[in-house]
Parts: sequence; C-alpha cells; structure tokens
Amino acid sequence: MKTLEIIGFKRANLGKQVSKELRNESYVPGVLYGGAEQVHFYAPAILFRDLVYSPEVYEVDLNIEGTHYRAVLQDAQFHPVNEMLLHVDFLLLQDDKPVKLDIPVKLVGTSPGVILGGKLVTNLRKMKVKALPANLPDYVEVDISDLELGKSIKVNKVKPVNYEILNNPSAPVATVTIPRALKSAQMEEARAGKK
Repeated sequence: MKTLEIIGFKRANLGKQVSKELRNESYVPGVLYGGAEQVHFYAPAILFRDLVYSPEVYEVDLNIEGTHYRAVLQDAQFHPVNEMLLHVDFLLLQDDKPVKLDIPVKLVGTSPGVILGGKLVTNLRKMKVKALPANLPDYVEVDISDLELGKSIKVNKVKPVNYEILNNPSAPVATVTIPRALKSAQMEEARAGKK
C-alpha cells in the first residue's frame, strides 16, 4: 500500500461556523478515530487531491503538529453542488486491529466471451475487505479467463489471501454481455437451423 503524507493542525474550536471559516481559507476539517481519543484537525485542501480523487487506497502518514499517526481514509463528505471536499474521517491503523476498507477491483486475464464479441461490464469497482493493516491488498485481483459470453463472475469465486471479503458472495463482480448485433445474428442462425 502506498503512503501519502498529510500535514495538519489541531482544532480547538469545533463549531459549524469555525468549520465554515476553515473551508473558506481552503482547509478541510477532519477527525481521526480509533485511538484512545479522537483527534480533531484541519489540513490544506490541496493535500487531499491524490487521496480523494484516486481509485487507489493509501496509507496516510497524518502529521498533526509533529505527532505522526498511521491512518486510512474512512469517509469523505463533499458539497452536493460544487463537489468541494467538506470533511474527512480517518481511522488510526494499529498492527493488531483489523480494519474494513473499500479496495479497488483489478480484472486480470482474457475473457473468452470478450474474444467472441461480448462486452465486459464491471459490476463492482471496489470490494469491502477486512484485514490487519499489514495484509491490506492494493487491489482485489479477479481472474476473468473463464468468463463466457452472457455469464458473470461472482464475489464467491474470488480467492482472498490473508483478508476477508465482506461483499455479498452472490453479487456479480464482472459480466460479459451479449451485444444486440450478436444476439440478432444468433437468432438468425437459430431460425435458419429450424427450417
């Protein structure tokens, strides 16, 4: 897992008005959970760009006034209209405590269904996994080399290593759909065969 550093400052006042003032000055208020006590902080909005607008999952070195915390982004709230980052929640990483995180899905292999003209559709871009911080994968690898035309690969076919997948086992991860042109060609062949 890649690491990003975010440098922040402790917050003394926690009201809505103070949060609004921080945002007006291009800072993002945040909270770090999971330790003996919550740590309220704020950091420059620009530092969150790579963390929030990326499909990758990062371990964050949260440097709050010289105190370093190993953390992961747990939640980010955005403004409904202008997409401005409003608030971030981090979870403190502890070597002996499992964490739950959304990890990107990476499809590997070549699907026979796609070779025959099918369209590969990704149903799940991320999967929720539970693991100790040391075992958190960068991505969940899903092999599609047996994926036939009109078929799906489900969560229960994914083989996790040192982590647990929390998604519904019967949820489709990827599907090879049959394009309309291919469907009509198959129907023509079926009709011709009946004559």
